[in-house]
Amino acid sequence: QVQLVESGGGLVQAGGSLRLSCEASGRTFSNLNMGWFRQPPGKEHEFVAAIRWSGGSTFYADSAKGRFTISRDNAKNTVYLQMNSLKPEDTAVYYCAANMLWATIKRKDDYAYWGQGTQVTVSS
Repeated sequence: QVQLVESGGGLVQAGGSLRLSCEASGRTFSNLNMGWFRQPPGKEHEFVAAIRWSGGSTFYADSAKGRFTISRDNAKNTVYLQMNSLKPEDTAVYYCAANMLWATIKRKDDYAYWGQGTQVTVSS
C-alpha cells in the first residue's frame, strides 16, 4: 500500500506560481513512477505530468509544457509540481498518483494509488 498526501494548493492570480508537493509513505517510493493529474470543475481527470522512479525521465501534457516542472526527492519520499505562469484554465483539483508501468504513464486507470487532491484556483 502507498499513502499519498498532497499539499500546496491555493488561490493565486493569473500569471502567478504555486508549488504542489506530494509526500508518500507505506512502500518504497523510489520504485514508483509518479504522476500529477487534475480535474477541472465538471470535467474528467486530465494528465498533467509524470516522472520516472529514478527521476531520469519526465513527460508533460501539452498544456503543461514550458510552464510546469515535475521533480522528485527520493530521500524525502516527495514529488513536486512547480507551476508557473498560471492561467484561469489551470483551475482544478490536482492529484498525485503512483504508477508501476512507465509505458502507460498517461493512463489514469494504470495508476494504483492516489492522493486526496489539493485545490488550485487561478483568478483572472
